[in-house]
Amino acid sequence: MPETQIKLHNTRTRKKEVFTPLDPKNVRMYVCGPTVYDRAHLGNARPVVVFDVLNRLLRHVYGEDAVTYVRNFTDVDDKINARAAESGRKIGEITEETIQWFLDDMGALGAREPDHMPRATGFIPQMVEMIAGLIAKGHAYEAEGHVLFAVESYAAYGKLSGRSIDDMIAGARVEVAPYKRNPMDFVLWKPSSGDQPGWDSPWGHGRPGWHIECSAMADKLLWEDLKDSLSDIARKHPHTFDIHGGGNDLMFPHHENEIAQSCCAHPEGGFAQVWMHNEMLQVEGKKMSKSLGNFFTVRDLLDQGVPGEVIRFVFLSTHYRKPMDWTAEKAKEAEAILRKWYAQADRASDKHEPCNAVVTALADDLNTSKALSEIHQLSHANDAPTLRASLRFLGLMTDTVPTWANMPQADLSEWQTRLSHARAEAMATKNFDQVDRLKAGLLAAGIEVQMRKDGVELTPGADFDPSKLEALK
Repeated sequence: MPETQIKLHNTRTRKKEVFTPLDPKNVRMYVCGPTVYDRAHLGNARPVVVFDVLNRLLRHVYGEDAVTYVRNFTDVDDKINARAAESGRKIGEITEETIQWFLDDMGALGAREPDHMPRATGFIPQMVEMIAGLIAKGHAYEAEGHVLFAVESYAAYGKLSGRSIDDMIAGARVEVAPYKRNPMDFVLWKPSSGDQPGWDSPWGHGRPGWHIECSAMADKLLWEDLKDSLSDIARKHPHTFDIHGGGNDLMFPHHENEIAQSCCAHPEGGFAQVWMHNEMLQVEGKKMSKSLGNFFTVRDLLDQGVPGEVIRFVFLSTHYRKPMDWTAEKAKEAEAILRKWYAQADRASDKHEPCNAVVTALADDLNTSKALSEIHQLSHANDAPTLRASLRFLGLMTDTVPTWANMPQADLSEWQTRLSHARAEAMATKNFDQVDRLKAGLLAAGIEVQMRKDGVELTPGADFDPSKLEALK
């Protein structure tokens, strides 16, 4: 038994439980990854950071090589097809570019890459095999070129989300189709035509539905490929692994459907033992949406000069099971705190073990806000070596202090006042020459300039060069 006892909230049982892996020498975790057609927005990044922290904790407790972490890429989807049609680009070009964007952006947030990052298109044979098995067992049926899962054939459907089928029909946007036996039946395979991606199958040329992708990839990578190396206890639980995670927006229908098709395909297995879901993200107290003008990607923030460590710190400040509110004020506070911690950690020698209190906080259902409080205590106690090790453990720094933290902070209040006065004068005289001159000089110095009705805001960017401001004086 490991010295640290981990407790995790299991969505399936609706309570916090002691985590007991089937095989302590190979803890297995699957997390739903992105559909790759566009940049990851800030909400997409939250589960990445949450389960990166869990991955780090599991490796600390069970051993660096004792965890198999899988996070997929959905690279066949109608959204990708639509993006290809509107842009005129090839699907493969779009998915390759978007996957690299995702890895770069999540890497900037300190997320380690999982052990496996399967693409759905690489597992079509496994999906076809699983679908054929479901048909043979009476859990799926073919209709007009489609294969659908028969929800009524699985008595436990709805237990994860705690909804009845009637509730689900009433609360969900169910695709109405004449070939469905039940409105809740969902697609396992659908026909492809024209330039849509497709593969040959017993049901014609087509492509998989979204839900079957994760079931097939999880079963292949976390059971079939590992079964010969698993312990006797783990082998007695076929087609079962330890943890399945994702955002709570995936609980229904995606995760509910994964459970149904996986448990019907392999009734001797239980699929995932523990289900974990993070809450959603807000921006300045409101749901993030393009219509409200508060929708932005991780890359938007990084390009504005917000360091990845700051974004991660703000994420960790709120427990994963609570809604998280991103605010500019929180980001500013996080940067100030991190600068202070980095100044202390930079003077410390390497120490490989993080503070026990930080580990204990994370072991209590990933209480990251408590872990940050413990790091505050290390800072006050001037325990620089343990502070450094704990920051590395939380993914808030690598071997070295981030470059941005060593850069002097800019006091732009003088320039903000000058530009505000010039703008007010220009509004009265209708002569904007001075405003244009100041703005151009500030932009040339690497400063982001935002001019709103309520005032002027200046933000130093990643390429800020204070020496260039001298020419404006």
